[in-house]
Amino acid sequence: MTTTEERLTPGKRLTQGLAHTATGPLDVGRGIVGLGVATARAAASNAQVRYERAQVRRQLESAQQTIADEFSAAQEVVAGIPQALADARKSGRARKIGLITGIGLATAVGGAVAFSIIRRSMQPEPSPLPPSVEVDAPL
Repeated sequence: MTTTEERLTPGKRLTQGLAHTATGPLDVGRGIVGLGVATARAAASNAQVRYERAQVRRQLESAQQTIADEFSAAQEVVAGIPQALADARKSGRARKIGLITGIGLATAVGGAVAFSIIRRSMQPEPSPLPPSVEVDAPL
């Protein structure tokens, strides 16, 4: 397969050379600007990731400190329970709490029994007559 090349006239050759001469530096400039924009985007993205990681790290440290504070407060409360029980026994407060708990429990049991009796009395009695439709009959 042979291809025939057109011979360039000197005018065409001059036009083509000037076009390549003009677009060459333009392409180089566009490439440099494109690389600069890509570098700036990458730097901004990297800075954003570092900022978010630092923010998460600060939140984690704050949460750990809060948990440590809550844990120490809970330890203090647990350590004070035996003393609080002893004080309650001395003051008779435990008897009052037991009495109130017993009354509340009796009220709850009585309410449950009353609910059960009322519910049973509201249900109709089954009919002594046999059913008017056979249950086993196909539809």
